[in-house]
Amino acid sequence: MADLISNTRARRIFLDRHALTEPPSGPASGPALHDLIERIGFVQVDSINTVARAHDMILWSRRQSYRPPALKRLLEKDRSLWEHWTHDASILPTRLHGVWQHRFQRDEQRLHANWKSWFRDGYEAQFDSILNRIAKDGPVGTADVGEGEVRGKGGWWDWHPSKTALEWLWRTGRLAITRRDGFAKIYDLTERVIPEVHRTPVPEEEVTDWACRSALRHLGFGTSGEIAAYWKAISPEAAKDWCRAALTRGEIIEVEVEGAEGQRRNAFVFPEILAEEPAEATQRLRILSPFDPALRDRRRAEFLFGFFYRIEVFVPEPKRVWGYYVFPVMEGERLVGRIDVKAFRDAGALRVKGFWPEAGVRLTKARQAKLEAELDRLAGFAGCERVEFLGGWERETLARPKV
Repeated sequence: MADLISNTRARRIFLDRHALTEPPSGPASGPALHDLIERIGFVQVDSINTVARAHDMILWSRRQSYRPPALKRLLEKDRSLWEHWTHDASILPTRLHGVWQHRFQRDEQRLHANWKSWFRDGYEAQFDSILNRIAKDGPVGTADVGEGEVRGKGGWWDWHPSKTALEWLWRTGRLAITRRDGFAKIYDLTERVIPEVHRTPVPEEEVTDWACRSALRHLGFGTSGEIAAYWKAISPEAAKDWCRAALTRGEIIEVEVEGAEGQRRNAFVFPEILAEEPAEATQRLRILSPFDPALRDRRRAEFLFGFFYRIEVFVPEPKRVWGYYVFPVMEGERLVGRIDVKAFRDAGALRVKGFWPEAGVRLTKARQAKLEAELDRLAGFAGCERVEFLGGWERETLARPKV
C-alpha cells in the first residue's frame, strides 16, 4: 500500500519549495536574490502593472526588501539570469542555457508549422538582415526595425514582419534579450548576452533526466504530467517513461497525496523528500501575483488548497465574476481570499475595490488588521502613499463559477 501524504504535509512540502513558509524577510539583491530564484525555479514575466508586474510581485511576496533594480542588475550586468520561455516568458538562471538549446531546435520545428498561419507573411525574409544589422550596429528593439512596414493595430497576430522575425530569432536562440527599456525587449546576438561558459549544449539524452529530476524537486511531489509541464521542456510521454524507469530503479517512490477535500491521487516523490518534516508556515498574510509559481498550475492549486482561480483579463467585463486582475491572498498554509486592488500612482493611492473571502473564512478583526498591514506594505512597494478602501469593498463569498 502506498504511503499517504496528508494534505497539511503536502501543502508544507510544496510551499517550502516555493519559499512561502518562512517570513518574507531577509536580503533580496545580489547572490541572495539569485539563490531565491534558483530555489523557486523561475519567475514568470508579464506586462500587466495594475500594482506591480508579475515578476516583481512574485519576488516581493517572498522578500519584501526586494526592489526591481536588483533583478535588473542580475539580468543586465551580472548576466547570472536570462529571459526565455517555460510555459510562458520567464526569468531563469543563466546556467540553464545549455539545457535550453534542445528546446530552440524543437521550437523552431513547431514555430515553422504554426507561425505561417498565425502571422503576416514576410518575416522569414527579415532574418538575415536583422542579424546582420545587430552584428554591425548593436542591440535593437521592435521600434528600431521594420522601416516602411505597415504597423499592426491589433494584437500579436498583427505584428509587422520585422517584429515577428525578432521574436522568432529570440525563441529559437539566435538572439537573446540584453535588457528591457521600460518593458520593451531589446535584443542582441546571443553570444554577446550569454557568457560562453553557459553556451555549451547539454546532450539531448541528459535533458530528460535533468528536466524530470529538477521538476520533481521543485514540486516536492507530482504526477508525470505535472513533471512534464513544470519546465515544458520535454513531452508528457518522455516524463512518463522517466518516471517508470526511475520507479524501477528505486530512485523515486509512488505515494498517495490527500487533496483539500479529502480526495486522493497518486504522485511520485523522492524518498528523501518523503522523509522530510517541513516546518509549519508563518501565519503572515501575503498578497500573491496571479502568476505566482505556486499557483501557475491551476488544477494543482485547486487540488491542494481548494482554491479555484481564473484570471479574467480576457473575460468581457460584464461576464467577470471577480475583476480584471484579482490577487490571491494567502494566510499561513491557506488561500483565504482574493482581492481587487490597483495602484493609482498619480493620486498616491492604492485602492481596494473588493475582497472576497473563501468559503469558511471570515474577515475577523485580527485578519482584517493583517490584511490592512500587508496592503500598507504593498502600497509602499507600488509607489503609493496610502491605501483607500472603496465603498462596498467587503464582499460575500462567491460560489465556484461554472467553466
